[in-house]
Amino acid sequence: MRTFGQTQAQKQDPLAFSKMAGGGNDFVVIDNRTDRVIDPGTLTRRICTPHLSVGADGLILVEPSARATFKMRYFNNDGGLADFCANGTRCAARFAFMNVIAPRRMTIETDAGVVAAEVSENGAVTLSLPSPQNFRGERPLRVGDQTIRGSSLLVGVPHYVVFLRDDLWSHDILPLGRAIRTHADLAPAGANVNFVVVRDPNNIEVRTYERGVENETLSCGSGVVASVSTSALFGKVTSPVQVLTRSGIVLEVAFAMDGGELRDVRLKGDARLIYRATLTPETLDGFDPDFVREPAERVLSSASPES
Repeated sequence: MRTFGQTQAQKQDPLAFSKMAGGGNDFVVIDNRTDRVIDPGTLTRRICTPHLSVGADGLILVEPSARATFKMRYFNNDGGLADFCANGTRCAARFAFMNVIAPRRMTIETDAGVVAAEVSENGAVTLSLPSPQNFRGERPLRVGDQTIRGSSLLVGVPHYVVFLRDDLWSHDILPLGRAIRTHADLAPAGANVNFVVVRDPNNIEVRTYERGVENETLSCGSGVVASVSTSALFGKVTSPVQVLTRSGIVLEVAFAMDGGELRDVRLKGDARLIYRATLTPETLDGFDPDFVREPAERVLSSASPES
């Protein structure tokens, strides 16, 4: 048996995990304070494969920290380490609270810095976030024969925001989202791509194409914050803002404006425990996660030169 989730091959207790969801993103969350996960990238690609394993947008590891109540590492569905995931951070906070790793009010070390979190009585979690960075209000991109007029900024991870004037929900955002996410002008990191409609000063709607998942997800917490931040900096909204996501779940972003800059940014939303379970050998074996993601590439790479 391969031991993607364990540090040694000898018999030991099965590795426990929780399946959680926040805003429409779903996660596998593991208490890794004893360093049992030795290859998180491989574990992520396998356990996050839909239909053949648990399936999730990403993997969260809860680990010790010298700077905060605990540290979380977040791995996208493709196995890549990401600096930050807002919906995932809310789930990590509630996981830590439920498992007596952290009190109701806590700090969390992420690869984008330390953020504060508070778990409410009903299970919702509020994150206190740093101000958005590197805002470029006008950042046009040439895509095919059209010029996309959007904005870029950093909310832990890079985002690109495009405002739409008509119905958000009838659009197929995948082709344009993919083209912007991989655009040469945004290389090498690329960006999550957010499509936004402002309904009124306290209500917006957002759909996001996420890098690492390489598809539209039902929600992106940092994308919600990026969309509200961009809307606020253009004077389109005032705090607090209700944000309708693709999942149908509404997240709330509150903020203060100080000299044309956003301060005291807070993201509030759900962080739901779906179930608890333990890994079995068949959770991780019996399928090829790379073939599931890129079948054509996998077939071509395995073909002999003569074929």
